[in-house]
Amino acid sequence: MKEDHHLKLREKLSYGFGDLASVLYWQTFMAYLMLFYTDVFGISAAAVATMFLVSRLWDGVNDPLMGILADRTVTRWGKFRPYLLWICVPFAVVGVLAFTTPDLDSTGKLIWAYVTFMLLMMLYTAINIPYTAMLGVLTPNPDERTSLSSIKFLFAFGAGVIVSATLLPMVKWLGADNEARGWQLSFVVYGVAAVAFFLIAFGGTRERVSPPKAQKTSIKQDVRDLVANRPWVILLVTTITFILFVATRISAAAHYFKYYVGEQVLDLPFTSGPSTYSFETLISAFNTIGQIAAIIGVLMVSWFARKVGKKRAFIILFVVSVLSTAAFYFVQPHQVFLLFALNVIGSLTGGPLSAVIWAMYADAADYSEWKLGRRATGLVFSASTMSQKFGWAFGSAVAGWLMSAVGFQPNVEQTAEAKHGLVLLVSLIPAAVGVLSILIVTLYPDQEKTESAEDSP
Repeated sequence: MKEDHHLKLREKLSYGFGDLASVLYWQTFMAYLMLFYTDVFGISAAAVATMFLVSRLWDGVNDPLMGILADRTVTRWGKFRPYLLWICVPFAVVGVLAFTTPDLDSTGKLIWAYVTFMLLMMLYTAINIPYTAMLGVLTPNPDERTSLSSIKFLFAFGAGVIVSATLLPMVKWLGADNEARGWQLSFVVYGVAAVAFFLIAFGGTRERVSPPKAQKTSIKQDVRDLVANRPWVILLVTTITFILFVATRISAAAHYFKYYVGEQVLDLPFTSGPSTYSFETLISAFNTIGQIAAIIGVLMVSWFARKVGKKRAFIILFVVSVLSTAAFYFVQPHQVFLLFALNVIGSLTGGPLSAVIWAMYADAADYSEWKLGRRATGLVFSASTMSQKFGWAFGSAVAGWLMSAVGFQPNVEQTAEAKHGLVLLVSLIPAAVGVLSILIVTLYPDQEKTESAEDSP
């Protein structure tokens, strides 16, 4: 590469397609998986919560192992890219199985759910960790990485828009009177699309950053270096709490709309008059508009992060997102326009946070090489992805357990206590976790100082 290490737009866009594929699944996991398992598949919220947590405990071992394996993979395509080629088809096939509702008793269904979901998450790990680690090896330029991360998340939020706008309507259309069949066929469609997108990411990118030539392979030393990497440790804890903030809220959002907001009669601009809108329409529009707002935020974040620094950008944006989330507590079911306005503010500021934090992880991999003389990009990103999954698991588990504790029952009118629990899950509970995450990230060293230290003799 040239000395400035700039990437062509075509390669950045090719890389982005990998997240377009991944987030077709991840957005479904975050926004609709609890709804699928409780209201369609037919298992309790508490059982779903426990399954999510158990699967994430396995990821505590599985994710770092995948990172270690990827770091030691040597092919003519590089260390990380080949996994996009090898795993995409099995991943898509198991995705269909995971969203298939078998004709079994309650015990059989629970076993099916555990086996297919955990296998799906293992394959997600096997393809997504190498894909994410590619962010650290396509270019060594920190500004280019922020740009690359922004494009990555533009595609991610684009996938979020696709899922939010199409999944529930597609389930209804493909399934007709059989909702379970609709979910299965929808993931046939998503699976075919994901395979194509992963292959575009594989074919359009090239790895350029390698570990120091003198570096010897040592798993024990890689783990020691990771623990000694202070910026990475701070980012790890920040990521867990940040994703916990996101996951708690979004895991309960569909139930919040179905059982708290419900159907609403709205008089929208450019329509012939008041109309009744179902919860499926409202939550689909809510999530779609939120994803579009997040895309706008990601488009702006590279400029903002360059102007104020990654750490300051993260804190400023997160504070606004937390405040808008907390405000949901005071919104009444009929105040639909206010709900949507708060969602736009929260998504506009909260959406770019993922792009900023993943660019910071790439910098943390550089810090390890500069400070300790060793580089383990795959392990850095795999352990980081593990923290993301832990946050999601605990957030979903908290949502499921609290819903169960306040007496939630699927497909019936909810008690006042259950409705209040749903309100807390989309407002004050995630907001409190967000405050904790902000306090933690204040400990992260200023990026400008770190880069100046790296440039010093």
